[in-house]
Amino acid sequence: MTSRKHDNDFAIAIHGGAGTILRKNMTAEKERDIRDKLTESLCAGHDVLESGGTAINAVQAAVVVMEDSPLFNAGKGAVFTHEGGHEQDACLMDGVTRNVGAVAGVRKIANPILLARLVLDKSSHVLLSGDGAEQFAVGNGMTLVEDQGYFYTEHRWQQLQKSIAREKKQASEHTQLDHSDDQDKCGTVGAVALDRHGNLAAATTTGGMTNKRHGRIGDTPIIGAGTYADNNTCAVSATGVGEYIMRAMLAYDIAALMEYKSMTLDEACRVAVMEKFTELGGDGGVVAIDAQGNIAMPFNSPGMYRGFMRPDSTSEVKIFKE
Repeated sequence: MTSRKHDNDFAIAIHGGAGTILRKNMTAEKERDIRDKLTESLCAGHDVLESGGTAINAVQAAVVVMEDSPLFNAGKGAVFTHEGGHEQDACLMDGVTRNVGAVAGVRKIANPILLARLVLDKSSHVLLSGDGAEQFAVGNGMTLVEDQGYFYTEHRWQQLQKSIAREKKQASEHTQLDHSDDQDKCGTVGAVALDRHGNLAAATTTGGMTNKRHGRIGDTPIIGAGTYADNNTCAVSATGVGEYIMRAMLAYDIAALMEYKSMTLDEACRVAVMEKFTELGGDGGVVAIDAQGNIAMPFNSPGMYRGFMRPDSTSEVKIFKE
């Protein structure tokens, strides 16, 4: 955990997903590329904050960088559904007003976080889904991605084929499903920030789970589960197995522990993530920040792409459980 030093300090923390992320499974080249992109994301958010911009603009800028990269399960690098398509979720929350914009199950949006921002700014609703969300996007000047090849990456396509093959093998042999590549099954990107004005914000976006069916929606767009921000407590963005994050209401649980039990951010994150969420059977983690600039990045999985940056550009980027 790191702490704020001065009243006009600012800070940003990000994650690029959590799971079975092990050094032995990662090439030096891929590790370098991921670290570079996480640093680019931090710098994008930091630049907004340094110039006096708002926390909500900072987290949006940081997340867009990761959505535009094929390295993460969001935007361009989104995983495939069972049918071979893409369905993405995103959420943006302002800690000042607790206004929220969220979208779920969108198929033709290059940057779902930008559509979530449109919902926050221009809709009387909080959460829009599917075709309706895309109609709203067009009505507000966004261009849809008609060529789904934009989202195609060979790596993600092979993940889908492996997942389908494993399911077939399990069904035919009545064997337990092999989870050896669960680091490729799901993932989320997110950011939390504190600006110079003392305001908080959180943003999260995801392509969901590889091989998902039936219009499955995860925790990302569910307020209080994968995303939450309140100036009175903290801002949180979660990553991991969405079904458990939703059941735990993980992001809001951290805020509630701070508000009702007067816990510090570090204490609340430890109880919510490392105790309650873990006992439930959940796998994943969060990045969180409070109004004093304290940052926590706990996770119970083998690894989590994560990092933070301070006003003096002091930063830290980590991948593995170190």
